[in-house]
Amino acid sequence: MKKPWSGRFKQSTDKLMEQFSASISFDRRLYAYDIQGSIAHCQMLAKCSIISQADSKKIIGGLKRILKEFESEQFKYDDRLEDIHMNIESRLTQLIGPVGGKLHTARSRNDQVCLDIRLYLRNEVEEVLQQINAFIKTLLILARKHTDTIVPGFTHMQQAQPVLLAHHLLAYVEMLVRDRERFQDVLKRINIMPLGSAALAGTAFPIDRKYTAKLLNFPELTHNSIDAVSDRDFAIEFCSNSSILMMHLSRFCEEIVLWSSSEFDWLELSDSYTTGSSIMPQKKNPDAAELIRGKSGRVYGNLFSLLTLMKSLPLAYNKDLQEDKEPIFDTVDTVKMSLTIFNGMIKSARFKKIPLHRVDISGFLTATDIADYLAKKGIPFRLAHEITGQTVAYCLEAKKTLHNITLKELKNISSNFSKDVFDHITLDNSVQSKNVYGGTAKKQVLVQIARLDKKLKIKPKPSGK
Repeated sequence: MKKPWSGRFKQSTDKLMEQFSASISFDRRLYAYDIQGSIAHCQMLAKCSIISQADSKKIIGGLKRILKEFESEQFKYDDRLEDIHMNIESRLTQLIGPVGGKLHTARSRNDQVCLDIRLYLRNEVEEVLQQINAFIKTLLILARKHTDTIVPGFTHMQQAQPVLLAHHLLAYVEMLVRDRERFQDVLKRINIMPLGSAALAGTAFPIDRKYTAKLLNFPELTHNSIDAVSDRDFAIEFCSNSSILMMHLSRFCEEIVLWSSSEFDWLELSDSYTTGSSIMPQKKNPDAAELIRGKSGRVYGNLFSLLTLMKSLPLAYNKDLQEDKEPIFDTVDTVKMSLTIFNGMIKSARFKKIPLHRVDISGFLTATDIADYLAKKGIPFRLAHEITGQTVAYCLEAKKTLHNITLKELKNISSNFSKDVFDHITLDNSVQSKNVYGGTAKKQVLVQIARLDKKLKIKPKPSGK
């Protein structure tokens, strides 16, 4: 097989070296973007009279035929041609003859592959954004159903204060909204057109880079040809954003695992997203949540691979950069699959009604409300905190809770207690009293749901329907 660089070399490439150097096994997924970029490049060459209109028409016709071969799975790959770019160019020459060799005029594989990756990531980020939006929509629907469901909020994995389940779910929505904004932002740096940078120095041909960018819907051109072919910041940023997203999904999955356990028993996962045990017949394992949690590490690893790959590369292009694609592809696949699975898992899950006595297992979930009650009477909060601590200590010793302690017992601790204290320490009052913007009170939760609906342009559906 004759190499495109064979004029310089007297010896053929070692067969093992061919295998070692080849990327066609994974970069073949770029075929549609490579052809899209090549068609635009060809149209530009013809516009600038660098090639004739007749040659351009023949080349584009050949490229479209090749695209159909890919789509019908008829295209035959040759590992000896290293990558998707040379495979397509070689096939083009087979179809239309030597004129196919004109396609690579004023272009290098260096700027060609940068273009392909940018086109690929631009499309994939748009799909990720659609999936994030769908997941947010699912969580908002779920939140609307649980604006009256009280659950314990935790710090240090210890019961802390009662909150609405809707409020807890909206915390994850806020994370996803930030993820959404990060992916929208990285699109600005992905959506920059590198073609025309050639190998590293630009090209001596009178090309029109703006025209190529217009054909490919790029709003901006790269400004430095050396940077254009060596830059992978946009890919690293994509993997960084993906790592943060996966971290959020992993945190949520950790809670799903806990909530679906017999100890919590807050929700039941669908059979469709769980598995059983090969030895214990009673088991129903939250495998989907555990796998997403585990795959977060995979995405972190991809980010670290890219950072390590780039950390010592001199300008401009180096063969090391071939190793950028697999981490990118794997991150895309993992993120998209994780979002799809998580959305299906949470859609099909059933949240259970939690009895109030199980919400406040410790019996002290509203202790902070006692401190607030005393502070509202003019007692300095630190003193109010101390009195409340003494109250909890007394209850523990007397084997009582805040729900069955008597007013007489409270007055023995502090004369500042009155009968109305019992109105302040109910779970519902505790929740509804947090009526500050961003708080867990139902009124505020509904405000946030409405804000998110408007922000994301989601039409609300009546709960329970």
